Amino acid sequence: MKTAQIHSVNWPLFYSLAMIFFLTLPSCHDEVKSTYTFRTMVPVFLDMNMVREADIIIEPAKPLDNPGKIYIYEDYLFINEPQKGIHILDNSNPSSPSNVNFINVPGNVDLAINSNFLYADSYVDLLVFDISDVRNINLTERVEDVFEHMYSDMSRSTILTFKDTVMTSDSEMMWGWQGRPGTWMTMDRAMTASANSSASQSYGQGGSMARFTLQSGHLYAVDDYSLRVFDVIQAQEPKHLKNINLGWGIETIFPFQEKLFIGSQTGMHIYDASDPSTPQKMSVYEHITACDPVVVNEQHAFVTLRTGPMCRFGMDELHVLDIQNLYAPKLVKAYPMLNPHGLSLFENYLYLAEGKHGLKSFNVSDVNTIDTNQLEFLKSMKSVDIIAGPKSLIVIGADGVCQFDYSNPAQLRKLSCIQVKQPAIV
Repeated sequence: MKTAQIHSVNWPLFYSLAMIFFLTLPSCHDEVKSTYTFRTMVPVFLDMNMVREADIIIEPAKPLDNPGKIYIYEDYLFINEPQKGIHILDNSNPSSPSNVNFINVPGNVDLAINSNFLYADSYVDLLVFDISDVRNINLTERVEDVFEHMYSDMSRSTILTFKDTVMTSDSEMMWGWQGRPGTWMTMDRAMTASANSSASQSYGQGGSMARFTLQSGHLYAVDDYSLRVFDVIQAQEPKHLKNINLGWGIETIFPFQEKLFIGSQTGMHIYDASDPSTPQKMSVYEHITACDPVVVNEQHAFVTLRTGPMCRFGMDELHVLDIQNLYAPKLVKAYPMLNPHGLSLFENYLYLAEGKHGLKSFNVSDVNTIDTNQLEFLKSMKSVDIIAGPKSLIVIGADGVCQFDYSNPAQLRKLSCIQVKQPAIV
């Protein structure tokens, strides 16, 4: 097996100058030193040619370290480990999920599944795995250079990525990144794949913060600025058709009835995908700059806006939009929240992740009285994203991945929890 070479990037000059400045400041007080240990993201360069030469290994089951995206397909739960790969769990019994194996995929952030074929990004490439037998998975296709925005120097096949690192400092100042910057996906951004399917295909179901989704024989993938369209009518042979410019700050995508609802830091974009290979812009609902996933039903879109590292000037609210006229979505009402992240709809019930504050459920049959129809608030369940699945409500948060019986939305009953070694930052 060949191993990709990793070269650490030297810290910028301002780091050294700043440290010298602070260390040499005069003081009239006795010196008291404190040591701080923190996690940060250290930038590194990779040669993509070396990444491609390294073997993609299907490893034995391993503990979750720092889970990212969640995805359901049939009786299996797929949990992404950002930049590392994908855990596969047998979830036929949500009260006792069992770890099956781990697909080692360098640079992986997003995934989607179409008729037993798993699509996963690997930095700039799209990989296809045959998962018809999850205990005997095979890499069947690599579509190169479709996420070229990841390149720092395409002519040299060089990509800039970030390594999760524990550092110790005598200063409280956190040099480096506490996550991945805007060009790359962060833990608190993500998207939804839908259970919608074309006549001959079966799709999985993802959370509200995913950036991959499937609809009408096509795979759609968003980055910060664009929508990528792939023909996957032949599931094992995706064909990259085009990129559509969307502006900036794009975060999530949600498919519904041949439409694409795309969340951004400045609003919600609606695209008509009745011609799936050529989505057409219908409208944009604009709001104050804030992080923004979205889910919809036949009449309304539910959009969470929150403050955070990437959206410091936002607000913490739930917006309900009337989308009966898709060319002119209208705000029905805005509800204050604590720090809303992902969300999921099932029938007349909305489940909302409040980050470190907990997990909420609402009856939304009357969208004008959502604030008086809160059913449950589990303050101990730190939550980032949610899937209202066929067997359980699956919640990912700082403490791991938990599942609940949600047959009674006002009394969520915990079925199981998978703890992680390195909790996510919410």
